Parts: sequence; structure tokens; C-alpha cells
Amino acid sequence: MIATGIYNAGLQLYKGGVHLAAMAGKTKAQRWLKGREHWQSRMQQAGVGAQPVVWIHAASLGEFEQGRPVLEAIRAAWPSYKILLTFFSPSGYEVRKDYKGADFVYYLPLDTKNNAREFLDIVQPALAIFIKYEFWYHYLTALHTRHIPTLLVSGIFRKDQVFFKGYGGMFRRLLQQLTHIFVQNDMSLQLLQSIGLHNSSISGDTRFDRVFALLSEQTAIPAIASFAAGNSLLVAGSTWPEDEKMLNEWWKEKEATGIKLVIAPHEIHNSHIAAIIQLFPEAIKYSEWQPGATANVMIIDNIGMLTTLYRYATIAYVGGGLAKGGIHNILEPAVYSKPVLIGPEFEKYFEAVELVAAGGAVVVKHSRDLQAAVELWLRDKGAYAKTAAIAGDYVVANTGATQKVLRYIQENRFLSKE
Repeated sequence: MIATGIYNAGLQLYKGGVHLAAMAGKTKAQRWLKGREHWQSRMQQAGVGAQPVVWIHAASLGEFEQGRPVLEAIRAAWPSYKILLTFFSPSGYEVRKDYKGADFVYYLPLDTKNNAREFLDIVQPALAIFIKYEFWYHYLTALHTRHIPTLLVSGIFRKDQVFFKGYGGMFRRLLQQLTHIFVQNDMSLQLLQSIGLHNSSISGDTRFDRVFALLSEQTAIPAIASFAAGNSLLVAGSTWPEDEKMLNEWWKEKEATGIKLVIAPHEIHNSHIAAIIQLFPEAIKYSEWQPGATANVMIIDNIGMLTTLYRYATIAYVGGGLAKGGIHNILEPAVYSKPVLIGPEFEKYFEAVELVAAGGAVVVKHSRDLQAAVELWLRDKGAYAKTAAIAGDYVVANTGATQKVLRYIQENRFLSKE
């Protein structure tokens, strides 16, 4: 089959590119390769498949957080099943490889026919769940052939995707092979129905359930409270160089006093941290903070604390919206009822579109916009409270997707209570 041949060739080219990057010293590529070495023997020695397994796969850290409510709900409802969690990207695996909510955490082996066969021979999952947009041809085909129930959770579809193109037949067949597709919104459902797919329903986005759960987590970052020291705090999360440049322009020209800045960059490698320090020479790194230190700008030089960090914000800026890649998760600050600032590249994210339309988030294109929004919210407590309440209420109103997925699993008896 020509399409399959092209797909397989593309995967091998990708693997070759990773090898070249690893040889060039790229840490992420090295981890991608190292983490997949001897995966068969490591999984067998760990006892994967010795007891009934639910397999949950996420591309990276963001998709893991999205699927986490489903994972944890399954663990609570069916405690006799082991949870296998796999990642494609090091940015997910390296952060969550010690996650206690799963019994086994591994990289997903490259999607080849042999790997898929060997993987399923070892795991023998009772149920497989893919989060948002992972469509691996050989894995999904093997799951379908073996009649293993397979769900896509929090799917999101756009008309420019390959499924809806004339040449996308191979990928349309993958969607047909899924037992059920839970989509985030009506547009996605209509697109699937337009190509004759009816194994789908609207559940909403499980990210709302995940971020809502943050409110009840008893987590704290004393160093951030100490750093803020009673001042207002703008927390800029998941920033890219474009964001940091604009923040620097605002910081140099800002009129507001009594406000401090925390920057949590998306990438924390040494060269990026050094570039931020060049923009903010007075900044202190989180790892170097000591009580009593004097600084108005802090740079977060670790991964994994952003969801808690937003708790301390007066105003949140979510990065990514000044580049074509698009914004990161705006729900994480919104759940804490924080006004949210984002860049203009957000149209692909329905939650951002809705939150901007509702008035819980404001789009900033340059430092002047940023300054205007910050000045307004610090000066006008009524305007601040209104925007903050809209943001928090939006998250609460959209919870419940996890229970819809759980109900489907229960009704179809994919998992046994015994």
C-alpha cells in the first residue's frame, strides 16, 4: 500500500533525524533514543502485562495533564487494573517518569509494525486510551485487529487536517478503527460526521477537570510568596523568546509600581536562561533565591511548578501567542480566577477564543497593550474583579468531561470490577 509505505519511510527519516541531532549533542534527542533502548526486556522485567492493564498514551506533558483526570478516575474505579502510561516526547516522560498515579511509565516505541506487535504482546491491554491527537498507524491498526477497545479522549479536529483531505484515506480508516472518539466541541463532531464517522460524541475537554482539581491541591511554593513580599505579581508562563522580548520592553517602560515579574520559560536549557538574564540583568533564578534577597524579577529554571505558580499571580501572561505555534494552557491561571493576557496567535484554541469573547482574557500584540491592561487592572479593582470572576467561572462551567468518558467505559463493560 503506497500510503503506508510513505508513512513508514517518513518515520524512518524522523528517526534518522533524531540520531543526527543526538550525535550533534542535542540532549532531547539523546533522551528520546536512550529511553527507548531495550524497551522489551525492561517492560518484561518490570512485570508489565502480568496483571490486567489499562494503557494510556500522551504525546507530551500537556497531553498528560489533559488526560490525567481520566487516568486517575480509572485508577479509583478499577483498582485491580495496572496503569501503563506512555509518552512520545522527552518533555513529558522526563517530567513524569516517577509519577505515582501510574504503575509503569515508558516511552512509546517508534510506530513500526514489529514494535506494535511486540508491545501489545507484552502489555495485552484490556483498554487503550489516546489523548487528544495521537494517531499512530501501526499501534491503532494492531489494537483494532486484536479487538482491544480503544478510545480517543479530548479530541479536537480542524478542517485543514489530513483526515478531511482527498489523500487522507489511510488516516480516515484509523479514525474508523477507534472504538469511540470523545471530542471537545461541536465543530469537531460535525467534521467527523461529514466524512461518515459516527463513533464519536461531545464530552468536552478533560483539561477543565484537571485544572479544577488544582483548587483542592494543598501545594505551596514558599519561595514565591517570599519573593512577592506583598507586591502584585505578574506571572508569565510557558514563554518563548518573542514573549520575553515584549515583557522586557514593558518592564523597562512600565509606570506601575509595586509589581514584580516571574518568568517561567517553556524551555529551561542553559542558553535560553542566559538569554533571559541578558534581557533582565537584575533577575534572580529560582534555584538561587534566598529569603531576604532583593530582586524584582525571578526566572524559573525548573519544570513542573507552573500550575502551582499561577496560584500566586495577580495577573497571568500565557506565552506562545506571539509565534505561529500558538498559546499554551490558559486554563491553568484561569481556574484560580486570574485575569489572563495572551498573544494574538490563539484562534486554534477554542477555550482561548471563548474566554477572550467572554472577557476573561485579553489579547496583547505589543508592550503598549500589555502596559494598558496591567495598569487598568491594578488601578481599577472593579475591572480586575470582573475579569477575574469571568475567568474562574468559565472553567467551572465546562467541567464534567471525565465523567462522560468514565460512564461510557462502565456502560460498555470494558473493564471488570472483579
